[in-house]
Amino acid sequence: MEKKPFITKEQAESIIEKFPTPFHIYDEKGIRENARKLKQAFAWNEGFKEYFAVKATPNPTILKILKEEGCGTDCSSYAELLMSEKCGFKNPNIMFSSNDTPEEEFRYAKEIGAIINLDDITHIEALKKVGIPETVCCRFNPGGKFSISTTIMDNPGDAKYGMTREQIKDAFLQLKALGVKEFGIHSFLASNTVSNEYYPTLSKILFKLAVELKEETGVHIGFINLSGGVGVPYTPDKEPNDILVIGEGVHQAFDEILVPAGMGDIKIFTELGRFMLAPYGHLVTKAIHEKHIYKEYIGVDACAVNLMRPAMYGAYHHITVLGKEHEPCDHTYDVTGSLCENNDKFAIDRKLPKIDMGDILVIHDAGAHGFAMGYNYNGKLKSAELLLREDGSILEIRRAETIDDYFATLENYWDLI
Repeated sequence: MEKKPFITKEQAESIIEKFPTPFHIYDEKGIRENARKLKQAFAWNEGFKEYFAVKATPNPTILKILKEEGCGTDCSSYAELLMSEKCGFKNPNIMFSSNDTPEEEFRYAKEIGAIINLDDITHIEALKKVGIPETVCCRFNPGGKFSISTTIMDNPGDAKYGMTREQIKDAFLQLKALGVKEFGIHSFLASNTVSNEYYPTLSKILFKLAVELKEETGVHIGFINLSGGVGVPYTPDKEPNDILVIGEGVHQAFDEILVPAGMGDIKIFTELGRFMLAPYGHLVTKAIHEKHIYKEYIGVDACAVNLMRPAMYGAYHHITVLGKEHEPCDHTYDVTGSLCENNDKFAIDRKLPKIDMGDILVIHDAGAHGFAMGYNYNGKLKSAELLLREDGSILEIRRAETIDDYFATLENYWDLI
């Protein structure tokens, strides 16, 4: 699959006049079209809802766009709950899926009416303290290995998330006794699958579990949350997932397992982040340095604080040199940032066109887990986030950090310097 930037060199040059590199930029048109296609894929399920994983791209403007497209939010912290609530998401359009959760975060989730997704059976004690909601979801971990195409996590038995089979049954019984009226089941078994089989395979596991739990506990299961895990093809040699095929695969499993059991009213939820946003975000940076030693290096003005996936996972992100899309990739470079860490590399031994100082580089698929995972190591400042609107205009949706921001949490910081 050829990866084409959604901005041209001319657009980038115009943007840079006002917003210096590096910056993250998102494609509103692409985001909206993708959200509509997901909704179409699950239109067969009357109660379907996508709860966007806020952790992937925690920006209010992005959340409001997705709200307009009928999405809810999935939150993992107080800050994400607060952002969702301030953006106008209301019960039952907020899901709270956290782990090692402080009691006060459960309390706030309860106050705003978020659906609480319990990661562990021991958290029932925290719910008793803040008040038992009428609806509760429980997270299931089947253990063992999960064999599907993935690049990050496919070993549930080694994952810290979810309850065992016996624990989720026990949790349902305890919560039923405490007055819970509607139950949900959630599970996350693999990350960034580039396979149309992941959701259908997962759905069969969860649908069978739902039938068994209903028989064993007598509870009413109102929804099943397939969570995230549907990924994107970071490398250009892979084809993207076909969400319409995926949706139909889940539909078939639904009709085969839930409908005969009299559970055809169950709502299907998803909580996608990467699939929803990654392809519709670029990290735009400029070549500012070249080095010729044992290898050829191109230094850019972005670094791992702007996109840490390559440093953290060795993840591949495609790079386009704007204006040189059709030139031969006959040079081999390591593309690096300026951190005092040797893993601060966006690409290693990457075949690219000849890069000259001042060239603008687009780093693809940075729309999810890009800006969100940023940090301030080496005193580096987080970059701006911009939105390419459907009408072609540019909106700054988060300004770049300043040095004053960096020092702002120090007591009397100007007295120290």
